[in-house]
Order: sequence, then structure tokens, then C-alpha cells
Amino acid sequence: MRYYLIAGEASGDMHAANLIKAIRREDPGAEFRCFGGDRMKEAGASLAIHYRDMALMGGIEVLKKYPVIRKNRDQCRHDILDFNPDALILVDYSGFNLPMARYAAKHNLRVIYYISPKLWAWAKWRVKSVRLYTEKMFVILPFEVEFYRNHQVQAEYYGNPVLDSIVYFEDRYDAGQDFRKKNKLNEKPIVALLSGSRKQEIELLLPEMLAVVKHYPGHQFVVAGAPSITPDYYSKYIDGTGVGIVYDQTYQLLKNARAAIVTSGTATLETALLNIPEVVVYKTSPVTFFVGNFFVKIKFFSLVNLILDKEAVKELLQDDLAGDIKSELDKLLFDEEYRAVMLQNYKLLREKLGEPGVADRVAGRIHAIVNTEK
Repeated sequence: MRYYLIAGEASGDMHAANLIKAIRREDPGAEFRCFGGDRMKEAGASLAIHYRDMALMGGIEVLKKYPVIRKNRDQCRHDILDFNPDALILVDYSGFNLPMARYAAKHNLRVIYYISPKLWAWAKWRVKSVRLYTEKMFVILPFEVEFYRNHQVQAEYYGNPVLDSIVYFEDRYDAGQDFRKKNKLNEKPIVALLSGSRKQEIELLLPEMLAVVKHYPGHQFVVAGAPSITPDYYSKYIDGTGVGIVYDQTYQLLKNARAAIVTSGTATLETALLNIPEVVVYKTSPVTFFVGNFFVKIKFFSLVNLILDKEAVKELLQDDLAGDIKSELDKLLFDEEYRAVMLQNYKLLREKLGEPGVADRVAGRIHAIVNTEK
């Protein structure tokens, strides 16, 4: 069988790569092509375009780059038809993938969605596209099943693939390895800075994170470098601050951290599953934030709180982030009772997510679906 996958950011690249490996275990002769990243390529997919050339955030920012988006979309459409897959597998990334679902369905290609975009947060009207153009929706958050059911879409939940990645790491993690020596870090307690995987996120959030560094001379701050962002880009922010940076070691950094400041997204869930106390932050352009207030109607914006349906971690949004980060970071670093409550909530989170092996379970279902006639 031939599979075409589309993912638009680092987390999607990781989950899609794991799915490719799992499908190959079901179907050793499978062929894969993708719009994605290095991990999907390493998993055996031929790469048509890298997500670094597509990753955008926010309505206004997207409008500025619309010619590039349109060019990528046209290229992707032609590439899909040339490859002629038995199934198109879409991973999150709704602004690009939902129109692609419509295009593929109209060309009689089977469309499967893996990892639902957050339509329940800001774009419920787009569920119609899922209902009309996708054959199957696999969700990774427990409450999404009911959301789709209420919109006449049958969704299936087999767990959250982030748990797969965490368990895989933990099974192989050697606590005896000298992470600090390898990365030229001193013995001060570490605060991990996860500032996002897109340049727009880093530009808006990393300076807010760095503004608190001066208040903690007894700690060292280390940035988890995003795989698609070059060291030169980070240098203009961290040079002269004493802040370090590591690449391809995010989980190792977190395991060695006392606390973390994390941009909203998959990283918030990864940090929680690794049992690191965190504060979650998010910021976008003033215009995008103003417009978003009319569309985004959710109680929480971090995955940890959404899954638990309560404020297990502090969420800080948009204005005066630096001051609020310091207030919360004081608790995370120095208040043992506060930390203990958060870690207890993390245990509940892991229980809610179910058992590892998500990619294998989903791959089995995809293989069964693709081998069944419509």
C-alpha cells in the first residue's frame, strides 16, 4: 500500500514518524511520501517539502505569507495526485490539511485524519469538512470523542501518542549519563525554557522568558532548541544572557530540570508526563489576540488542564508575562507543597491517557480500513 502523510510542525512530524514505523510493521511493503520533517524522512518517507517552510501561527501572520502557503498547497495537490496513494493521512495542521482533505476526497482518494485539529476550541463550523471529506478521524484527547459525536462524526480514541514517546524515552534513559558535562552546564538547578517550534512563537515568548533570568542567580536557564530553528536565530536572544541551549535533547533537559517555562502546545503535555513542574505561557500579535477572543471559547488552553478539566498548571496569556512568570516560577522552585500537588495531578493525567502503544493500535486500524473497500 501507498500512504501520503502531511504534518506541519515538530510534534506532528514526531507522531507521523511513529505512525509510519507502526504501519510498516503491519505492512512491510508499504511506501510513504510526505509533507513533513526530518523524523518522517528518517522513518522511511520520501520528503516532498519540509514543514519549516510551512510553519506559521496566527491569523495575521498567515495572511502575510499567503502566497507561500498557496504555492505549497498547489505543490502538495500535484504531488499527491502524482503519488496516487491508497490513503492520505493528515496530522493536525487544520489550515492546510482540511482544504487538502476536500481536494483529495474530490479526487476519490481515501482520507484519514490522525490527531484532530482543535476545532472544538475555535472553529466548530469546520467540523463539516471533517464529516464530508474524511473517512475516519482518530483523536488523541479523550473528550474529543464526545465532541465529534455531537457533530455526527464517528471518532476513535486509542490513547495519546505523546505517552508512547515518553515511555520509549524512559525505557532507554540512562540517569547516570552526565547531561550537564556533555552540554557544558554547571551544577546549579536547571530551569528549562521551551519557547516553541516556530519563529513567531520564539520571537514573542523567548524574550518574556529571558526577562526573569536575572532574578534567579542560583539557577541556570537552558533553552530547548527547536529542530527547525538554527542556532544563529537563537543567538540574537540569548547571547550575553548566560542562558544555554541544547538541541535534540528536550526530554533529557526536562529530566534534569527543577522546573520549566513552556509555550502552550504538545510540550506542555510532554513536560507533565516527565513529572516536571511547569508554567504554561502563550502570546500572539495584538491583532490576532483581539480577533481570537471572538472565536476561541474554552476554559483552558494548555493540554494538561484541558484533559484534567481543571487548573493543574498555571496558564499565563499575552500581557505582562514576565512579571507573572516570576511569580509562578517562585512557587515552582521553592514551594514544596505546591510542587507536590502539581505532581499528584500529573499522576491523574497519566491515568487518563491510558496505555502506551497508541501508534500500533492506530496503525492496525488504518491498515484494516485501507484494505477494506469503500
